[in-house]
Amino acid sequence: MARAADALLLLSFGGPEGPDEVLPFLENVTRGRGVPPERLAEVAQHYLHFGGVSPINALNRDIIAAVERELAATGPRLPVYFGNRNWHPMVEDTLARMTADGIRSALVFPTSAWGGYSGCRQYDEDLARARAAVGPDAPELVKLRQYFDHPLLVAAFADAVRAARDTLPAAHRAVARLVFTAHSVPVSADAAAGPPADGGRLYSRQVAEAARLCAAATGFDDYDVVWQSRSGPPHIPWLEPDIVDHLETLADKGFESVIVCPVGFVSDHLEVIWDLDSEAAEKAGELGLSFARAATPGTDPRFAEMVVELIGEHVRDVNPRRLGTVPGYGCTTDGAPCAVDCCAPPRRPPGR
Repeated sequence: MARAADALLLLSFGGPEGPDEVLPFLENVTRGRGVPPERLAEVAQHYLHFGGVSPINALNRDIIAAVERELAATGPRLPVYFGNRNWHPMVEDTLARMTADGIRSALVFPTSAWGGYSGCRQYDEDLARARAAVGPDAPELVKLRQYFDHPLLVAAFADAVRAARDTLPAAHRAVARLVFTAHSVPVSADAAAGPPADGGRLYSRQVAEAARLCAAATGFDDYDVVWQSRSGPPHIPWLEPDIVDHLETLADKGFESVIVCPVGFVSDHLEVIWDLDSEAAEKAGELGLSFARAATPGTDPRFAEMVVELIGEHVRDVNPRRLGTVPGYGCTTDGAPCAVDCCAPPRRPPGR
């Protein structure tokens, strides 16, 4: 049944936009997680290397502008708002503005395509927290579903892989190894991802499915799925192998070229430009590997088209389009979890 909506809220992670904002932002991100100060200082240097400005807010504003153009061209005519979990514009402030603007019901597009605690349920918590802060007049918020296997997203990634392959030396293109990468999470968090009845590991299963679909679309029969950007105490197991370690493995196996597709990211966040364009590219150079990094889909016109199609599933009863077989969830109201015990929050260290 179609339902009315007064607005769209793009909900994202957030990032600093100046050197003085870097440490406060990182403290917001890691609050309660037991990340040692020396690790924060190390990550801060990644941001300071780029002037203390994360590209994520600017990229999200570009996505919003593209979605606004698509909505103007095809409807429905909805204003688009922007809120973040960890840095300004904070979602609480945005929701207060939406309430003052008279918005009574809004759809929410999260810039994460995935299930899992960090990729899905934490966004539910953001919405519940923001509504509690605003009070009883806060609008109803309906979060759009996970979109990791949407055909428009897969097509955008596939074209990006083809374009990256074309930048390699001609002799290397046909034999390049395709490697998909996504943000690592603790093994325990992945085990708890999804409804318990679904068997867990929803995040890593969805990443593997997106990689499979993209590889098939680009004609690769063989490829790898690896991880990047781990953080937290070193004694806690995270999803592996890491992209940099994997490049060494490929070189040892005799590969001479690699195409890296950051399938876990919708835009060139700092994790992409630091972990891939800096660290991974540098390691590939040391190993003598020709290195090509596929673009993320946020700047592709099909991404905004996908967002509007997801909106249409609610306001026009458009049938959901999915290519994969791995379950997808994510559509909830006012911050409720997708299912009972879905994506249980990680356990925090005592006293934190």
